[in-house]
Amino acid sequence: MDARADDPARGAPPADDAREIAARVEVIYRRDSRRVLATLIRLLGGFDRAEEAVHDAFRAALERWPVEGVPHNPYAWLVSVGRFKAIDAIRRGARFVSQEDVAELVDSMGCEPAEADEGIEDDRLRLVFLCCHPALAPDARIALTLREVCGLTTEQIANAFMVPAPTLAQRIVRAKAKIRTARIPYHLPSPDELPERLASVLQVIYLVFNEGYLASTGDSPTRSDLSAEAIRVARLLVTLLDEPEVQGLLALMLLHESRRAARISADGDLILLDAQDRSLWNQALIEEGGRLVQHALRSRRYGPYALQAAIAAVLTEAPSTDTTDWHEIVGLYDVLLRFDPSPVVELNRAAAVAMRDGPEAGLLLIEALMATGALSDYRFAHTAHADLCRRLGRREAALNSYRRALALTRQVSERRLIERRLIELAG
Repeated sequence: MDARADDPARGAPPADDAREIAARVEVIYRRDSRRVLATLIRLLGGFDRAEEAVHDAFRAALERWPVEGVPHNPYAWLVSVGRFKAIDAIRRGARFVSQEDVAELVDSMGCEPAEADEGIEDDRLRLVFLCCHPALAPDARIALTLREVCGLTTEQIANAFMVPAPTLAQRIVRAKAKIRTARIPYHLPSPDELPERLASVLQVIYLVFNEGYLASTGDSPTRSDLSAEAIRVARLLVTLLDEPEVQGLLALMLLHESRRAARISADGDLILLDAQDRSLWNQALIEEGGRLVQHALRSRRYGPYALQAAIAAVLTEAPSTDTTDWHEIVGLYDVLLRFDPSPVVELNRAAAVAMRDGPEAGLLLIEALMATGALSDYRFAHTAHADLCRRLGRREAALNSYRRALALTRQVSERRLIERRLIELAG
């Protein structure tokens, strides 16, 4: 036997421990799989082919990296292998397609990325805008974003929104079919398109966050995983887009998230703002959110999210409910109403007026708003009305509003809170 055959310098790198390599592949999958997918969608021209290529690439990594070693740039390696695996699959399945058609299809797939990772962030941004395209139904945008951008499984998303997994899977399938049949382009919107398209993206992110911050149904009042995913995607957008409203949305979510530890009791009950232990609030998130708010407002290009974040900043920076600057908050709501003249914003302003001028003033505004019928099925309008009636000693009106709110509420912790109010009033 040639003694040189055992010289590791002449062959592949020594094999690493298989379990260690598998653990590293898992870490890289969690960190980079969505980036790999975003680039492969661009190179291969569709979701299904790209998703299969991602799985093939990571399967190859588990097989080859224990022998060859982990490459210097795992992302570039995975994209390259995924692309070639997809091309091989096309050629293997081309028995009934002309070689010219196969060659044209392969040529349309583009080239693998350079070692320097050029264009990765653009690919990730393209994927966000594609999943949130306004041509898709709102529930489809949410499902597709959580699945393809955030990497949540179909079962996780279905559990979060309390729908059967097959129903959720069908939403995703229909969304992908819509993208394919409508030929929705996989590119960044032009400067003229950006405002409308960005509004859709921010709406989806905030809807995901709100479902995590206060679940609409179910036993658990919050879903920290959904809130964390929304914040993660918003952080990505902030690094990729110099847009004040993106900064405003991230600030708004961080300021809300800062209070998470104080919002739920040990028994799983909701704790309202005025009863929360403010020493539990996350000061690092409050400071980061405050900086983002200031930056967005100074730009003079702010919008509804930055204004809502400014309101949240005033609330979180105050040492107590009584010392909160309710005059400033009402003023910010006045500005917000010019951007977003909606009944919900009017309701929130009325609650702030009640804190500034007393419950009677707030109640008059809420009753005038509810008389229009715009909030007849909005549970928070009825709880706000009930709370002010309770503070004013109007027992029957409070009981009626709490009962109406209870009938509209599917979240277990919220129901318990309302039921406690009803028991207190009945007693």
